[in-house]
Amino acid sequence: MKQIVLAAALILSAPAAWADGKLSLSEISKYLNGMTTAQAPFTQVNDDGTLSTGKLYIHRPGRMRFQYDPPNAAVVMAGGGTVLIQDPKSNQPSENYPLNRTPLSIILQRNVDLGRANMVVGHTFDGTSTIVTAQDPEHPDYGNIELMFTDNPVELRKWVINDSSGSSTTVILGALETGVRLNANLFSPSTSGSSGGR
Repeated sequence: MKQIVLAAALILSAPAAWADGKLSLSEISKYLNGMTTAQAPFTQVNDDGTLSTGKLYIHRPGRMRFQYDPPNAAVVMAGGGTVLIQDPKSNQPSENYPLNRTPLSIILQRNVDLGRANMVVGHTFDGTSTIVTAQDPEHPDYGNIELMFTDNPVELRKWVINDSSGSSTTVILGALETGVRLNANLFSPSTSGSSGGR
């Protein structure tokens, strides 16, 4: 009988324990606002199920670079309010479009405020990670971004971009180094190589 009572107590206390593990929106906003520079290897799962790998560089506010590994060797760069896509394997010219039309703009803003009305449309905890689904409150039609964070310490581990066309792209981050010194050329459209360091 004692074991049954104990088991019931554990079951009843489990939701509270899970709730305690969920990061608040203010904690996540503070973490993102405290991130000036960062770099990490990444694996990208494309909408068609194919995989790409590479290295990510972040320089908040407003700048980000995805440097894809060969044989892809493409570069996706955000800076100056624009997203630029360079694909050396393509015979097409570089593509560019406004950063504010992509869900990535949410985490690249100078001041991230996830508590803003209608910005967060999902805030859950899966027992290990906190998952926040955010959108541009003024333009929900631009799509949304699902951000996954672990605790102790708070760290961004993954995101899923659901764009306006209905496709999804998942980016899984490796070890995220923050506070690194990044070469300004990483965010220059003329730069196709990568050179970051402390």
